[in-house]
Amino acid sequence: MKICIVSNLYPPHILGGAEIIVEKLVKNIAEKNHEVVVITCSTDNDEHVKKENNVTLYSINKTKLYPVYKQTEAKGYLKPLWHLFDLWSKACEDRIIEIVKQEKCDIIHINNFKGLSLSCFEVGKKLNIPVVFESHDFSLICPRANLIRGNNTLCENRNKICDVYVKIQRKLLDDNVDLMIAPSNFMIDKYQENGFFNNSKCIKIPLGIDFESEKTIKEYDVIDFTYIGSLGKHKGVDTLINAFRDIAYEDIRLNIIGRGYDEEEFKRLAADDKRIIFHGFVDNELIKEYYRKSNMIIIPSICYDNSPLVIYESFTTGTPVIGSNIGGIPELVEDGVNGYLFEAGNVDDLKDKLFKVIKNKESLKELENNAFDSIASNSIDIMTDRTIESYEELLHEKE
Repeated sequence: MKICIVSNLYPPHILGGAEIIVEKLVKNIAEKNHEVVVITCSTDNDEHVKKENNVTLYSINKTKLYPVYKQTEAKGYLKPLWHLFDLWSKACEDRIIEIVKQEKCDIIHINNFKGLSLSCFEVGKKLNIPVVFESHDFSLICPRANLIRGNNTLCENRNKICDVYVKIQRKLLDDNVDLMIAPSNFMIDKYQENGFFNNSKCIKIPLGIDFESEKTIKEYDVIDFTYIGSLGKHKGVDTLINAFRDIAYEDIRLNIIGRGYDEEEFKRLAADDKRIIFHGFVDNELIKEYYRKSNMIIIPSICYDNSPLVIYESFTTGTPVIGSNIGGIPELVEDGVNGYLFEAGNVDDLKDKLFKVIKNKESLKELENNAFDSIASNSIDIMTDRTIESYEELLHEKE
């Protein structure tokens, strides 16, 4: 089988976890003796083709105004124009059709597509091959992709501009998706509530990671709480800092790992508390050491996190998680079993959960055992095998 995988970004060019997951899927499919053709956005003005083992990588340049990987640096007035140009690109569609025909691909698997336009979804229909869409965010129903307003509150009722945006996305997407994959049922439900994929088969395939499962021996003299992620208000880091600061115990620490737009504001918020340590960006090769040393990983998001990789990674070391009861987090964290859940944005509720850990250190051991048992040691193979099975089922239905 030959699979075409479309992803607007591909390592080493990374803006989030989606690109990491795509690369792992590509490598594992190739290791299972299938051929993979990856189509991504070029980072310069040229097109590049790179072949390695069973993987052929095409970096194409059809994006106007600025490359997709520079979207966080782009000037504000350019962004609406960029999104307008990116709604539909015949040039992009034609180039993808050329590649898919030339490579004789059997199936198209589209991931994050901004920069390649919605036209890439029409390729399968024109070539009569199945199209799979794997959703990593809410980009079809939110221009910001995270359903968070500019004031860092949840967008629960769309404004008129966003209503128009969603109608255009639905119209252009049409019925071009044969199968929609998401790592959480929450994401599937949220899309169907907004009129997407109601005529498509939708399945949940949890993410797989290649962290080696190794339960670590914890120390309890000082309880280490750790946050790993981007430092933005939509991630609820200020909720975490405020909850932690309100606890008078000395034998606790809060480790904050990552970078982000609101980093300096968070540092000012925590400035007079020496128990709060900012570690900055930590390379993925070294991050596992922080999981090992932590007693609890905290995910205080106020946004609809889909299926955070941090939870999967934390569980491989037997580290429980305290997470917001929002989005796909409750599908991974079971309250009182492998961690605790609290109301998103509620400082007092989070503080209560931190207290529960601090006052009953013995309970951590059971949470650790359950956390370690919450993820299969071969999760990356399970994700890959289920994805390949879904391809084979679609191809069989097309016969």
